[in-house]
Amino acid sequence: MTAAGTIPGPDELVERAIQETGLDDFGEPTWREGMELFAESLNETAELNEIGLGVAADGIVADLSNRLQLVQWRNDHPAVAEQEIVRPIIIVGLPRTGTSILHDLMAQDPAMRAPLSWEVERPVPAPRTATFDTDPRIAVAQAQFDLVDSIIPGFTEFHELGATLAQEDVRIWTSEFRSMIFSLQFEVPAYNEWLLHKADMAPAYRWHRRFLQHLQSEHMAERWLLKSPAHLWNFADLIAEYPDAIVIQNHRDPLKVMASISALGASLREMTTDSFDVRTLAAQYGEDLTFGLDRALAQRKDGIFPEGQVIDVLYQDFRKDLLGTVARLYDALGIELTDEAAARQKAFLDAHPGDAQNSLRRYTWEQTGLDEGEMRERTREYQDHFGIESEQLG
Repeated sequence: MTAAGTIPGPDELVERAIQETGLDDFGEPTWREGMELFAESLNETAELNEIGLGVAADGIVADLSNRLQLVQWRNDHPAVAEQEIVRPIIIVGLPRTGTSILHDLMAQDPAMRAPLSWEVERPVPAPRTATFDTDPRIAVAQAQFDLVDSIIPGFTEFHELGATLAQEDVRIWTSEFRSMIFSLQFEVPAYNEWLLHKADMAPAYRWHRRFLQHLQSEHMAERWLLKSPAHLWNFADLIAEYPDAIVIQNHRDPLKVMASISALGASLREMTTDSFDVRTLAAQYGEDLTFGLDRALAQRKDGIFPEGQVIDVLYQDFRKDLLGTVARLYDALGIELTDEAAARQKAFLDAHPGDAQNSLRRYTWEQTGLDEGEMRERTREYQDHFGIESEQLG
């Protein structure tokens, strides 16, 4: 099938954001290169249907609008720039390795400040402690998330969405237009190649810091709890921006990850294009994930993290005892797991068992078109180094 049309050009999208917000200061111009390439790639290769055209164009305008509003807020409140980000805890690892449920569980601790979905989607005005649990933006964001399951039946069973759930850093990066979320949602190989192999990610981490400063300026806990698989590709930039960060790295059989992320991406792409082939997405992730693993492993071996600054978690252990693993992480971090935090974590897990079970399986390994022997050989060094068990491929 052919595409339903094309999205507007970059200049028109920028003008839409300016008109909608009444603002025109985007801050550093570093966002422009990625935005233009992403918009061009959408029109060249994504083959968007009618829904996809709206999702893509509206998404770009929303990201631009958030940037405009956040820059203006900072201009109006210069003291925000003085906010310090101290010893953040950052969860990394391939997608589908349990990073989301670990993030959500640890975020139940009142001492942890995880970015929540509603405040990442609509960060301005800065969230305030007095209204943090009653902010009207929560209901607005939740209404949008509720639409997802009606448009993509079963998606939230595979990857839960919610206004008050912890959000990952890759979503913060969308306003800098250096985010892997775009190449998961859409077939944009030119953009993906630029992002992983050519783009300077330092601007994304600078924007990330500005975003956190904004969020914590009027509502803060003891420490930030952050998460994104995308950090795996960017350890050098991460540690350059946050030299005191404590990193928790999750590990799982990479081949199982390739099949699982292909299923997740399939749910997203099937909504926005009528020309979807899961083998195309699986081929992308077969290359992207092995590249990320090789880069990260080389940097780990070279000692990019000082002694005691990174903690490894094996999915094969984590899935058997989620709460026990969390408790052991607190011990390793030297942080007290209070009775209140432990009770909240247990209550969350009881209410969200789907996160732990990954219950929805839409594609078998055979359907990905990837060669098991080849992929196993390409990831052998990573598995051997961390002692990762190979899982049964369904």
